[in-house]
Amino acid sequence: MEHPMNLTYLGVPGWLVLSVMWLIGLFFFWKQTSKAVKLIRLGQPENRQDNLGARTWEWLTGWLGQKKVLEDRVIGVLHVMIFWGFLMIGSDVFDLSTGGRFENMIVWVSPLLADLWNGMVELGYASAFLGASAALFRRVVLRPEKLRHEPQFEGNAILVTILTICATAFIVEAGENPSATWEPIGHMVAGWISDFTYFDILVIYSYWLHMACLAGFLIAIPASKHMHLVMAFPNVMFYDRDGLAVMKPMATGEDGKAVLIEELDLESFGAINYTDFSWRQLIDGWACTHCARCQDVCPAYESGKPLNPMTIVNDVREYANEHSALLLAGESPEENMVARFNPEAIWACTTCHACVDVCPVYIEHVPKLTETRRHLMMEAMEYPEELDVAMGNLEVNSNPYGFGPHERADWASDLNVKVAEPAEYIYFTGCAASFDERNKKVARATIQTLQEAGLDVGILGMEEGCSGDPARRAGNDFLFQMLAETNLATFQDLGVKKVIASCPHCFHTLGKEYAPYGGDELEVVHHSQIIAQLQEEGKLPVPSLDDKKVTFHDPCYLGRIGGFVDEPRQAIGGVDVEAERHGKASFCCGAGGAQMWMEEDADKRVNEIRAKELAATGADIVAVGCPFCSTMVSDGLDSTGNQMEVMDIAEIVWQTIKQNDQKIQALKSEEE
Repeated sequence: MEHPMNLTYLGVPGWLVLSVMWLIGLFFFWKQTSKAVKLIRLGQPENRQDNLGARTWEWLTGWLGQKKVLEDRVIGVLHVMIFWGFLMIGSDVFDLSTGGRFENMIVWVSPLLADLWNGMVELGYASAFLGASAALFRRVVLRPEKLRHEPQFEGNAILVTILTICATAFIVEAGENPSATWEPIGHMVAGWISDFTYFDILVIYSYWLHMACLAGFLIAIPASKHMHLVMAFPNVMFYDRDGLAVMKPMATGEDGKAVLIEELDLESFGAINYTDFSWRQLIDGWACTHCARCQDVCPAYESGKPLNPMTIVNDVREYANEHSALLLAGESPEENMVARFNPEAIWACTTCHACVDVCPVYIEHVPKLTETRRHLMMEAMEYPEELDVAMGNLEVNSNPYGFGPHERADWASDLNVKVAEPAEYIYFTGCAASFDERNKKVARATIQTLQEAGLDVGILGMEEGCSGDPARRAGNDFLFQMLAETNLATFQDLGVKKVIASCPHCFHTLGKEYAPYGGDELEVVHHSQIIAQLQEEGKLPVPSLDDKKVTFHDPCYLGRIGGFVDEPRQAIGGVDVEAERHGKASFCCGAGGAQMWMEEDADKRVNEIRAKELAATGADIVAVGCPFCSTMVSDGLDSTGNQMEVMDIAEIVWQTIKQNDQKIQALKSEEE
């Protein structure tokens, strides 16, 4: 039969009707997309063009390969079926829009190539149809809990449109004498309906419905959450190569290094207005897929606090669209971004970065919150009152507990350890292990274990100051930089090159965030890493806890953010049973993001959620590798009435060393 585009309708040629449809669709697509681009370009400049090779590879695996999407085995597969399906059928739009001339051109080049192309298109339509069908069934029939609290019309309408596009494509194909080999579904449909009296009319109507849906897609995409089909591309390409939780300095020079405190000349701090965010932070608002994965892993949200990371991201786009006239005119709306986000939500974040890590389109939720914290802390002076004490103690005594610096090394007074002297390794004790009675035991176990292995290790004593993590996560970047510059000056004076930290927050801050301030040559390891290394070298024993079962709680700043999940398990001789959420998918203890120094509602405690998960393993011992986790998990277990023992990695290894010594002494006594 004649191709529907080549027919005339009431005296109007089909190609003209189709041209008008495409022009309308393209006009609205361009109009809405260009508006979004203009709003995004209002953001502050940020260099995301470095190492294009690595960025291209991440784009290939992350956007094209959908590696993060596929981490969800069920929904990920359905999404990929639709996504890859549409990639395969994209070229068919050219064929349908040219009355079959595109395929004729391929046939002219190579009949085999035309067959392969038809097979690819067939596979694409089939994949998209099956994926959309299963997704619609999930949304309408199964209706998971997280989908019951948001409007369903938009998502369902898109899926129905995809099904219509695929179904009409097979009907149109049936009218083109499809190949049984390369177009089996079209051939099957032709067998069903080719004898139908109005077969030709059905094909014609299907063609125009198919093209109308495609043109309508162009209008719907930028006006809906499906704008992520456009913005996910640059979002993945321009991902943050500095890594999770690495905050930017308040100001940097031409060399990329942080401007020193004494040279800082800033009129404002952090972000309060829409235009205070960088262009890359603003793209996130249009890249969100509304998949709710960030919501599902957020400890603040799960514990009932007013923070939902997905809402934060969507607020960016909604705010921009609502105030677009003022923003594009260079004016500031009366409502600012702090008000839109809600200060309670801003201060509820633990900065665990689970939301960032799980996002399939590389959205950066946490930096939006930490940037607004910077404004609230350093400029507006509007922050939780409890932080006054911690920040004051940091400023005066360089630790949030308020103890005098002269007490920082008291825990090691009888250990014959170098204090403020040159050594191959410096054990950066951290504030918790220096002043908290429970965590002093961890510091002692760490130093004694390292000494047992013959390591040349020392401590800084009263020369050590807080790494600055609590100040930075609370938004007090000025104080953080003061602490960082002071510590780096001490390192330089003592020639410190290698640092061991038992606190993942110190490990992360010293190792990844001191670089712009002059610490780019520091080699920083977590104590679990050095212990595991010494065990491999035969210098330390591998623990064996006899008949006691062990589970391990992964600290956020060591596992997910640091990327180290194997070393701590190796250091304790393996794990008998894992918590449901473990490794990089571990659930936060609730202390990060300066939450350790803020009050938490009694009925909304993150640590109790985590404690119940750990208790569910049935293990006897919870191994930890972070002083904050040790405190929070212990408190959570106590409050839920569980008697599990909480032990740091170093304590488990040191206990093994002492037990081995006792066995050796017992054998000697028997021989005598």
